[in-house]
Amino acid sequence: MKSLKIAIMGIRGIPANYGGFEVFAEMLSTKLVERGHSVTVYCRKKFFTLDKKEYKGVKLVVLPSLAFKHLDTLSHSFLSTIHALFKKYDVVLFCNSANVIFIPILKFSKAKTFLNVDGIEAKRKKWNFLGKFFYKMCEKLATFLPDVLITDANCIKKYYKRRYGKESVMIPYGASFERKDPGEVLETFDLKKGEYFLYVSRFEPENNPDLVIKAFLKSGIDSKKLVMVGDNPYDREYVKKLKKLANGDVIFTGGIYGEGYRELISNCFCYIQATEVGGTHPALIENMAVGNIIIANKTIENYEVAHGCVLFYRRNSLENLSEKMRYVLKYYSALEDLRNKSVERIRKFYTWEKIVNSYENMFYEVVERGN
Repeated sequence: MKSLKIAIMGIRGIPANYGGFEVFAEMLSTKLVERGHSVTVYCRKKFFTLDKKEYKGVKLVVLPSLAFKHLDTLSHSFLSTIHALFKKYDVVLFCNSANVIFIPILKFSKAKTFLNVDGIEAKRKKWNFLGKFFYKMCEKLATFLPDVLITDANCIKKYYKRRYGKESVMIPYGASFERKDPGEVLETFDLKKGEYFLYVSRFEPENNPDLVIKAFLKSGIDSKKLVMVGDNPYDREYVKKLKKLANGDVIFTGGIYGEGYRELISNCFCYIQATEVGGTHPALIENMAVGNIIIANKTIENYEVAHGCVLFYRRNSLENLSEKMRYVLKYYSALEDLRNKSVERIRKFYTWEKIVNSYENMFYEVVERGN
C-alpha cells in the first residue's frame, strides 16, 4: 500500500520532554517513518531542544505559542493547523480534546482528521468553571467534527457512548520492555538499585503528588527513599508547596525523559501510580512492562489497565497507601507473581507494535474510504 503523509499536532513536540502525549507522539511518529510513511510533528518553540528540524526521520515544524497556561496549547495548535492547511497531508492527528475547535479549518484540505481526546479533561482540578465548561463543549464537538474520534481506554470509550451516543476507536498507549542498568542518573541523585519508591507524573492536584509524599512520611519507612519525578512549568507555587511538604525527606528530580527515565523505572524498589483522571497512563504501563511491583490508586482507568497485576489502594486514601507501602516492604519477595503478570499483560495488549499497527490500519481504512 502507498505511504501516507501524516501530521501530528497538539503536543509540545519531540523528542519527549513534557508528558505522556509527547512520548506517544515520539514513538508513533518514528515507528511510522520506519514503515515508510512521511511524518511531520509540530513542536512548540519553547520546548524544542534540537539543533536540527528532524528526529529519527520525522520532520519537525517548530512554531511559537503564547506562554500562558490557558493559551499555550490553543495558540500553537491554531498556528499548526494553518500551516498544515497548505501541506497536502493525508492524515492529521490532533492530540488533546481542546484542539477539536481547529478541525473545521482542515475541511478545506484533503486531510482526514483524527482526534485523540486522552482522558476526561473537565474532571481535572486545575480548571476553573470556565475551563471545565470549555472542555465539556469540546467533548461535544469531538463527537462530530473529526473524521475519527480516538479514545485510549475502554472506560473513556464507554463514557462517550453513554453520554453522547458516540462510538470511538479505542487504541491505548504502548510500552517498551527495555531495562537499563544503574548509571549516571542514579549516581547524580545518590540512588542505588532497589532502594527507592518511585513516583512519575506532572505535579498537578489530580495526580496526587502531595498524597504520595504524605503517605511515605506517614509510613515511617527509613530504609528506602522516595523519588518524585515530574514538574509543573505553569504552576511553580504548587511545586514549591510540595517541596515544603517533603521537608527535605524526599528527592525531587524534575522532569526526566528518555534514557534517564528508563534508568529510574528499571531500578526502583516499587512504583506508585497515584493519578485519578485520564485514560491509559503511559507511566503505569511502562512500569508494568519492566516488571516492577506497583501500588496504584484504585480508579476505573487504572483498574482497567492493571487489575490482577498490581496492588491497589482505596481511591485517594492516604492511610491505605501508607499501609500498602509498608506491606510491599515486608512481603516484597512474595509478590513475584504480580511482576510476571504485569509483563505478560503488557505483551498481550500494550506493545508498541500492536498500537502502531492499529493506528496505521485505521489511517489506511479512513483515507481509502474517503477516496
